[in-house]
Amino acid sequence: MSDFLSGFRISGSGMAAQRTRMNTISSNIANINTTKTPEGGPYRRKDVVFEAMPDGKTFGDIVGVNDPTKDFSRVQVTDVVYDKRGPIMKYEPGHADANEEGFVAYPNINLMEEMTNMIQATRSYEANVQAVQATKDMALSALEIGR
Repeated sequence: MSDFLSGFRISGSGMAAQRTRMNTISSNIANINTTKTPEGGPYRRKDVVFEAMPDGKTFGDIVGVNDPTKDFSRVQVTDVVYDKRGPIMKYEPGHADANEEGFVAYPNINLMEEMTNMIQATRSYEANVQAVQATKDMALSALEIGR
């Protein structure tokens, strides 16, 4: 049963990571035209950093049964970083946030890039949902065999 739980943990970590990524992408899209933030200047695009982490210890690991085929990793969000690209300057002299030369600093966010990232995050989340469903089906089948 611990093998099934490991599968659930790994897929669950993938779903949690993709949910964080989706929230970050949504924030980027929502702020695509934000020219003023509390920190000053335009909104800065954010991106999520993932890291592979070894899956937690199983009962077999604790009692000393080492299985080299169980080198599984789960994913973890380790950081949310700001994009290093500078803002996009647009000439709009009548804008409230225009500088002395009449330019307004807009976030350097590419809507197509964000939509592509959103599709990728959605597909990754769906793949993890399918993996959870497959693991659940295998566990139920194993229980049926045991009857």
